[in-house]
Amino acid sequence: MDRFGTETRHWRWETDRDGLAWLTFDKQGESANTFSREALEELGRALAAIRVQNPKGLVIRSGKDNFIAGADVEEFTRLKTPEEALAFVKLGWDVFQDLRELPFPSTAMVNGFCMGGGVELALACRYRVALDDPKTRFALPEVMLGIMPAWHGLQWLPKLVGPGNALDMILTGRSIDARRAKRIGLVDQAVPLRILENTARMVTLEAPKPGKLSFMNRLMLARPMRGIVTSQARKQVAKRARKQHYPAPYAVLESWRKYDGNPFAASNDPSASVESLFQHPTTRNLIRIFFLQERMKSAARGAAFEARHVHVVGAGVMGGDIAAVCAMRGLSVTLQDTAPERIAPAVKRAAELFRRRLRDERRVRDALDRLVPDVSGEGARHADVIIEAIYENLQAKRELFARLESIAKPDAILASNTSSLKLADIATGLKEPSRLVGIHFFNPVPQLQLVEVVSPSNTNPETAKNAAAFVRQIDKLPLPVKDSPGFLVNRVLGPYMLNAFRLLDQGNKPETLDAAMEQFGMPMGPAELADTVGLDICLAAGKALAKTTEMPKVLANKVALGHLGKKTGQGLYRYENGKPVKGQPDAFDASLADELIEPYLREAEAVLREGIVADADLVDAGLIFGTGFAPFRGGPLQYLASKK
Repeated sequence: MDRFGTETRHWRWETDRDGLAWLTFDKQGESANTFSREALEELGRALAAIRVQNPKGLVIRSGKDNFIAGADVEEFTRLKTPEEALAFVKLGWDVFQDLRELPFPSTAMVNGFCMGGGVELALACRYRVALDDPKTRFALPEVMLGIMPAWHGLQWLPKLVGPGNALDMILTGRSIDARRAKRIGLVDQAVPLRILENTARMVTLEAPKPGKLSFMNRLMLARPMRGIVTSQARKQVAKRARKQHYPAPYAVLESWRKYDGNPFAASNDPSASVESLFQHPTTRNLIRIFFLQERMKSAARGAAFEARHVHVVGAGVMGGDIAAVCAMRGLSVTLQDTAPERIAPAVKRAAELFRRRLRDERRVRDALDRLVPDVSGEGARHADVIIEAIYENLQAKRELFARLESIAKPDAILASNTSSLKLADIATGLKEPSRLVGIHFFNPVPQLQLVEVVSPSNTNPETAKNAAAFVRQIDKLPLPVKDSPGFLVNRVLGPYMLNAFRLLDQGNKPETLDAAMEQFGMPMGPAELADTVGLDICLAAGKALAKTTEMPKVLANKVALGHLGKKTGQGLYRYENGKPVKGQPDAFDASLADELIEPYLREAEAVLREGIVADADLVDAGLIFGTGFAPFRGGPLQYLASKK
């Protein structure tokens, strides 16, 4: 590729002997490509220069392990007025329009994740060729930041893949893999690495005629049908998010219905405009949460640790699901319990998870091959990480760790998934107590991102950092916490749940309590949450963490009857096909939510005061990702500050 070549700070381009231009995005000083103002301006200048040279075609690719992560969210924090926000939108809008209008074929060669503005750049190209690999993911996650895909994403995606597929991606922020992207028409080819570059070359040079949308999709794009499509979509959105709490998905629908996704045409319409979203407090809080999430990811920064083999002791729901998640993420896993029949249900659940998530028989088979039942426990000898997930009994854990320490590799991480016992008490059974760290997952493990990394005072700091690196390796969020009863999440949840049970003892209906907290913004009310966790677990945790031995009568009676919640089909609710059967709530007002949440907020303040978590931001992050505290409120401590 030596005919000509030019580069700027973030972009470089050259033409090959076939007259094809290759434009590479490699953002200087960053591990991922994101669109800052500077990167967008440079792209605009690069496209203008390439257009003058008039090559046979253009391929846009990444110089990093992934394609493009979207807009640089730091730019949003610099925008002070709605007018500045719209000006930043216009910059991206104009550059991508220039790309779309090039007089020669263009192709986006996508490797790894392609998010937000990365998808919009790909849409601006005539063709899209993707790497067929589980790491290749396409998503438009703007609604999760309280905004919308305003660089033509809302305008162009429905015309390419149909309104149904497009709105599903835009309204949920969910990602799809390369094969799914190929099936819906988002990409033209999904190919292995060995032929990725050549496929991009041939597609660009051959310039095949683009495919056509089906008749039904074309019909749904027509103006008269858009009202019906948006009405149905709005009903689905309303099941997940209230408009007053999360206005972005509703603005997306109005912008598409009325203005075909053009943010400048929608500028004076508060129901659909970028400016109105920019000014909404939810947007500020969701952007803050994005940065909190990035901060948690950085907890492992600087650690060179990389696990290959994980050994899990205890094949119950928690242990089995921890093992399954590790195998799904590509690690070799041995799962130990006292008999094969105790491990079999975990393997069965893992197979169901793999089929749901991986959606490819070969990948499912490979993941199952990585998950090995191990009654003898010999896998612990070879493991890089050993996780204990047995029942909550201090002596049993001490004895287990004494055995594990005697056979484990000297540099293996010894970790407990305990939720209520102090790590320092467990570590007394070890010759080297500094080796023990807490890696505390939450149920359901496949869904919940947060993992508390618990360090007793004598834990080796390098061990704790390596534990955080392992948590990141399996795509979870590590939260460093000190060794204290309940750590962060269970300590804060405990008083909240006990308060709810006391209100049940006073005659309040579970439906009423749940409705009040869902209206407050919690993803699930306390009664349904208790049933999901298990009432027996709630009772045991309550006894371990409460300052009183007197437990709520409703809770104690349900456990005595064996009505343990969702897992037994009966708890505070009756369950049919895994769903609670609920009656109508009684009338209530906002004071009920205030009464329910008060112990939660008080305990969050106490955790910060006692230094269990480093600072208020991390308390908020842990409780948002660990308990589902209403994200639009920015976290419990942010919520308290906003009320003062």
